[in-house]
Amino acid sequence: MALIDNIIARAKSNKQRIVLPESFEERTITAADQALRDDLAEIILIGNREKVLAYADELGLKNIDKATIIDPATSEKTEEYIQLLFQLRQKKGMTLEVARKTVLENPLYFGCLIIKSGDADGQISGALSTTGDTLRPALQIIKCAPGISCVSGAMLLITQTPQYGEEGVLVMGDIAVTPMPDAAQLAQIAVCTAQTAKSVAGFEDPRVAMLSFSTKGSAKHEVVDKVVEATRLAKELEPSLKIDGELQADAALVPSVGAKKAPGSEIAGKANVLIAPNLEVGNIGYKLVQRLGNADAIGPILQGIARPVNDLSRGCSVDDIYKMIAITACQAMDAK
Repeated sequence: MALIDNIIARAKSNKQRIVLPESFEERTITAADQALRDDLAEIILIGNREKVLAYADELGLKNIDKATIIDPATSEKTEEYIQLLFQLRQKKGMTLEVARKTVLENPLYFGCLIIKSGDADGQISGALSTTGDTLRPALQIIKCAPGISCVSGAMLLITQTPQYGEEGVLVMGDIAVTPMPDAAQLAQIAVCTAQTAKSVAGFEDPRVAMLSFSTKGSAKHEVVDKVVEATRLAKELEPSLKIDGELQADAALVPSVGAKKAPGSEIAGKANVLIAPNLEVGNIGYKLVQRLGNADAIGPILQGIARPVNDLSRGCSVDDIYKMIAITACQAMDAK
């Protein structure tokens, strides 16, 4: 698939340092081995080096010795990371003792501290951990990007309808994180999803449609008002952003419908980025496209964090993790 090939090629062209803290998870270390074999990224694994290499040997993996393997128990940076975590969290009640225990025992925190210190560019976990476990250290340590206060998730939809989106490719958000965003949060989701469309999907010209059951006042309701206000706020956040709303899905995607329902709109009928008004709509919508439309859905890609931290499904495959390494690398390039 051309989009994934392009993402992988971009990742290889500017190798980023990606932390995989779940080093003793079979799919994760296998994907790490493949990434190292293909020179996709610089891989950082967390754990005792001898034990990691022994586990890789048991699985018949040949490239793990090319990874940087950091053991919190022996790393010369561990004390620095303990002090950093303590400084970041002491106002929230974290003691130095708790910071030490966390750094030594929780590799997801250790990985985020590596990134915060400038020693890595992104992290991927979730094959073993919950979404909450993945997000918590990212938000406590790396925090949100400037001007952003909510994290969201985008999905790449690779459809069989090249007349829509970017030759059949669309980016949709939020499909994973914030259940009922207010207008300000929805505006941030729009800006972040457009950025993901650029950095990951490679869109040179993101065109953002703020979706609703109304197009340009065809229906009156407070949830429509929220979408209209979010559109206004998104333009304030990112004045160069090409965005319009509120638009029904057909008005956003189909030129003839867009011309009829929203004449004069530069987005109607031309959208390649779709913003759902809430998580319920976004999650249901992308899964309907995926299943009924036989589209490939890649993600969720977490966005809004100052440096990329991505979450895997616990049912993910080796190939899913490999692709997420490439995606996280592309995000990291743009975050610098």
